[in-house]
Amino acid sequence: MKNPAGIRAFGAHLRRLREERGMSQQELADYANVSKMTVHRIETAQFSATLDVLISLTKALGLPLQELVACPGIEADE
Repeated sequence: MKNPAGIRAFGAHLRRLREERGMSQQELADYANVSKMTVHRIETAQFSATLDVLISLTKALGLPLQELVACPGIEADE
């Protein structure tokens, strides 16, 4: 993994967004049409999400892609 700190920051951000919406990992997975394990692995920084998965997550969370990926801890020069 080339950017472990950024991957961890993104996972924490995704979890916050999911919890703010009162969604479980399973609910987010169902809405995004991905497995619960995929959501879990992203949130725990075991997996780096593909663009396809990111787009599915944005639709499921009801927010633009830019808002999903613009999270604290991810800097452009990392």
